Amino acid sequence: MLKIVKTSLAITALGLGFAGAAQADINDALANICTIVQADDKGELRKKIRLVESDYRLKLRDYYSGISCGGNSLIRTAILNNAVEAGTLLVKKMPKDDLSTPEKDGKTLQAWVSESGHQDSPIAEVLAKRL
Repeated sequence: MLKIVKTSLAITALGLGFAGAAQADINDALANICTIVQADDKGELRKKIRLVESDYRLKLRDYYSGISCGGNSLIRTAILNNAVEAGTLLVKKMPKDDLSTPEKDGKTLQAWVSESGHQDSPIAEVLAKRL
């Protein structure tokens, strides 16, 4: 009985150690995604999304809300930096339901676009068509 308890504790400790390492690795993998979006590098963004999906089995929707670029989401960052190609890719990759949910500040993307005066942005047009 004592052997089983010790084995269980050892397995749990190892599992937690690997989970911490995986969390650090995903943060490293996503470290420069804001820079990629700001630079409007669609090819590099597509590679980054594929890398995270293949290495960590995470879709864009799984980590999108956890990324903040100077207090803004990735799509907001793309709109603010006029990164049309990267922003369009992000809008097309995100599920429609996730695009219409409020972000950290409680505003949906569409509400933020109209409040901030970015209705003329090509990304806002793609967003409106998608919703």
